[in-house]
Amino acid sequence: MTLSEDFNFADQGEEFDSGASPYPVVFGITFTPQIIGIIAGVVGLAGALYILLNLVMPAWDNYQQQQAKSGELQGQIEQKKATIKQIDQVKQDLAQAKQQKIQVLGLFANEKTLDTLLLDLNRLIESGNAQVSSNAVKAKLQKFAPVTNKAEPITDGSLGVAVNNKLKRMNINVELVGTYEQTQSILRNIERLQPLLIVREYQSVLAPVQASTQAGKVIRQVGPPAITTSFQLQALMPLTPEELAAAAKAPPKQ
Repeated sequence: MTLSEDFNFADQGEEFDSGASPYPVVFGITFTPQIIGIIAGVVGLAGALYILLNLVMPAWDNYQQQQAKSGELQGQIEQKKATIKQIDQVKQDLAQAKQQKIQVLGLFANEKTLDTLLLDLNRLIESGNAQVSSNAVKAKLQKFAPVTNKAEPITDGSLGVAVNNKLKRMNINVELVGTYEQTQSILRNIERLQPLLIVREYQSVLAPVQASTQAGKVIRQVGPPAITTSFQLQALMPLTPEELAAAAKAPPKQ
């Protein structure tokens, strides 16, 4: 045997190649490392898609729903806060309106101020007389006569249609004697009185000269002459709730 015959590797290599493959074969497919890698990638991708569709997406949808619900609740909270602020503002406005109503009603007359109106007029007149000399003209209240026994609702539109059946008035005829300056001072002081008073039908005429007596002696008055002034005082008062209800039920006058 020659050396070439003993070591014929080419022929032996063919014998080795014709043997079994080292990789598993399933359904005629040899699972080489490349095939196994591809299959593993596909399986991993499928698993990722499964997790995404069955776990991640539901969780994300739930998160979005919770976010929307949280935003809605926050909006409701902000709306309630705004409503509470509006309620507080309304309460403040209501309290202010009530206070203003009390102040406005305080400008009008009432039964108590009408009872003391005569005393107030006498006080105004006497306070002015205290500043004049003994032989000067002194103011004097000669007449204070209410036209009616009680205040009557205003329905004639004399103070405006909006006042009808909202206010009532008491008419009082007044007459006083004094100098022009004294009369003007008394009228200005009447305007400063608490009740809302309206002076109407104002008339003034020269009063006859009168002499006063003191210790049996006749003392002629000196200074400006006296005038007699007559006018009508109208004291305005708001109707009571009962009177307002009765006025609302009363048929309109023709």
